[in-house]
Amino acid sequence: MRILQVTNKVPYPAKDGGAIACMNLCVGFSQLGHQVTVLSMNTVKHYTNYKDIPETVKNIAAFRLVDVPARISALQALLNLIFSKKPYNAVRFISDNFSKELEKLLLNESFDIIQLEGLYLLPYIPVIRKNSKALVVYRAHNIEHEIWQRSMKVSQGFRRFYLKNLSRRIQKFELSMLNSYDLLVPITARDESILNNMGNKKPTHVSQTGIDASVMIPNSKKLEHPTLFHLGSMEWAPNQEGLIWFVEKCWPAIHEKYPEIKFYVAGRNAPGWLQKRMELPNVVFVGEVADAYDFMNSKSVMIVPLFSGSGMRVKIIEGMALGKSIVTTPIGAEGIDVQHRRHLLIAENETDFVQAVSDLLDDQDLFLEIGRNAIGFIHENFDNLATAGKLIDFYQQYIR
Repeated sequence: MRILQVTNKVPYPAKDGGAIACMNLCVGFSQLGHQVTVLSMNTVKHYTNYKDIPETVKNIAAFRLVDVPARISALQALLNLIFSKKPYNAVRFISDNFSKELEKLLLNESFDIIQLEGLYLLPYIPVIRKNSKALVVYRAHNIEHEIWQRSMKVSQGFRRFYLKNLSRRIQKFELSMLNSYDLLVPITARDESILNNMGNKKPTHVSQTGIDASVMIPNSKKLEHPTLFHLGSMEWAPNQEGLIWFVEKCWPAIHEKYPEIKFYVAGRNAPGWLQKRMELPNVVFVGEVADAYDFMNSKSVMIVPLFSGSGMRVKIIEGMALGKSIVTTPIGAEGIDVQHRRHLLIAENETDFVQAVSDLLDDQDLFLEIGRNAIGFIHENFDNLATAGKLIDFYQQYIR
């Protein structure tokens, strides 16, 4: 099968949830013997030099990178708010240059499947229809308007007003794009249900982000225990909101009860103001780490305090694969069919969150059991090759 994955950022290096979701599926397709091409917007924010992509990765798929600035500008966002009805998030990724490169690729090569990785690539469907007979797939990584709707609820002032407007625009945009594709591939069953309720009529197949167990190897040799840690993109608003909530509402009580324990905060592209907020007793701001898996293996209890966002949190899946005991919120665990106090601990408020952390620090048996159960759960439900294989089976039912 000839598969074209179209992405709005280069999936290598796979340092965030979206890139990991794209790259892991690309690897799975390739391992199953399919011919994969990846056409990516090479944005200012996530710029990748083609020469920096290793040959081992280039052997997995043919990568084509197209320069699309997609800059985030406060001025442009404000002008968009005043003079446009389209969501700024979508407008940033509409590019004549990318349309031309997509058209050129489709005229020179034929594909069976064209998989659009995310909502903001759906405006390119008319270009695809004009130049290809391939099946068009919308891989929904999340419910986009829900991310901003939830962020709005935990915001104040002008930011709250702006996000309310933005979430409404994105919702209208999502509705306008429904059924313009041939097949829908949500990452979670919850997202499938929401999109169907919104009006999707096309065939669907839930395909969660898979994990390569040969890479995700638990290793406790360098474990610093007991410790708490958080790892995630520091430029992503839901991570920022959750971290601030944790250090303001939960950390004082935890630090008072366990004065020797450190809380490590790691992730790339942290703004200066966020680093400043992390200057607290025994909070260690690490920043970007060279190897995320080594870092996670070296710490014990993973903290994921999320109150906004949508889809599935890939970092939780990775943490579970490495046998981490995790404390998160209901939104953090969303889209993952886990059981509270079996696979991880779920806390709805600051009191519950502090208690969950205490339970893991005080009860070594619970700490170890949660980690063991997490590894088993991931191996049983998130094998990357099995995930890719089931998706291929779904596609083969509809190839013309």
